[in-house]
Amino acid sequence: MRITHLGHACLLVECAGTRLLIDPGTFADDLTGVRDLDAVLVTHQHPDHLDLDRVPALLAASPGALVVADPGSLEVLVQAGIEARGHDGPTRVGEVTVTPVGEVHALIHDEIPRIPNVGVRLDADGEPSFFHPGDALDADPGPVDVLAFPLQAPWARSREMTAFLRRHAAAHAVPVHDGLLRARGRALYLGQAEQLGSPDTRIHDLAGAGPTEFREGE
Repeated sequence: MRITHLGHACLLVECAGTRLLIDPGTFADDLTGVRDLDAVLVTHQHPDHLDLDRVPALLAASPGALVVADPGSLEVLVQAGIEARGHDGPTRVGEVTVTPVGEVHALIHDEIPRIPNVGVRLDADGEPSFFHPGDALDADPGPVDVLAFPLQAPWARSREMTAFLRRHAAAHAVPVHDGLLRARGRALYLGQAEQLGSPDTRIHDLAGAGPTEFREGE
């Protein structure tokens, strides 16, 4: 498995010969060079996870790619004329099984309605398992080898982030959802993840690192 952090919550996961792009939102880096995708996976409809202006170009560069989304994003995509499907249980994309996990976005404020949020678990024979939670920390994907975790968000406290890491205790964890942080604050949150998260988890900061390889059992 190779994972590339493309800014904020957006990850390119290459697994078992399959290329999956997760949450191409407005805070992501330049995505014009991203092509030959097999699927675009969307956890929820907030613009920092779903940029409707970018999706058509991504799909034009990846003919035949599936778009799989939570119920709220599905409605938005269809209204924009973009063909997509919802999560009706596990979806097979090439040799990868995409399993939906969770239902609702974390609470931001009592006066802001909660929207659907569906995290995605990825599994393929001979590859590490992977989970991206979107914007929620309460879903249970089961044991995974590689865990994406929101580093900072208006809806999360740092103690919730570290508790998330401790609860899952994955061998590897990749910080995402960092688009609101400047360098000093980012370093602070990363330090908390490393020092107060799970002692069994190695944190891999992939920002600007390019494709990074993860192997099953390592």
